[in-house]
Amino acid sequence: MTMTSQDAEPMRTLRALEDGRASVRLRAALSAGSAPDPRFVDKLVERSAIEPEFFVRDMLTWALTRHPVSLTLDRLVGEVRSDRSQARSQALHTLSKIGDRRAWPVITRAVLCDADDEVARSAWRAAVVLVPEGEEPALAAVLSTQLGRGGRETQLSLSRALVALGESVVEVLDAATTAPAPHTRAHALATLRLLRDPDAGFASAIEEAKRVVALGGSGPEGP
Repeated sequence: MTMTSQDAEPMRTLRALEDGRASVRLRAALSAGSAPDPRFVDKLVERSAIEPEFFVRDMLTWALTRHPVSLTLDRLVGEVRSDRSQARSQALHTLSKIGDRRAWPVITRAVLCDADDEVARSAWRAAVVLVPEGEEPALAAVLSTQLGRGGRETQLSLSRALVALGESVVEVLDAATTAPAPHTRAHALATLRLLRDPDAGFASAIEEAKRVVALGGSGPEGP
């Protein structure tokens, strides 16, 4: 049976997504998003889990957002439970871009506290997009358990997520300013500073918070 031109183009795109050249994979992802086809969804998700190039992964995410949520949501939710950290991270990133709150149940405490920093950061970003109204305080309480975690970029990601939740985070941040660990107290103080002054840079906020903690301070500064 002869393949029609309607079938040939999607098949070329699918093959190109596996090409050894990043530029070819990038064009294929662009093509898959420009002309969505149900046949692309599985391959786009599979490729996201293993694609080594950031800019190609970003295009794969965009291509998935161009497909109906009815085709992508369950597939991405399943990836969040994958053993492969990149699969989890990319699925969470894509779910945050889709923004459909039906994905919220997959954002569990275990996901928010994932041992892999990249997965956790993606989970935090997804959580603040997907959290149902009224669940913000509970989410803030879980996120606050991660204060002081990781390096500067990881801490900045967590602070941004907490700040995005607004006033619902004040109580848990205030409590964290008296935590036993100095790095937890400093991170909580810096996040409170960012909440009050969104234009404050994280680098200066965290350095100021470290000085406060080093001098024996444990509570947020006054207004």
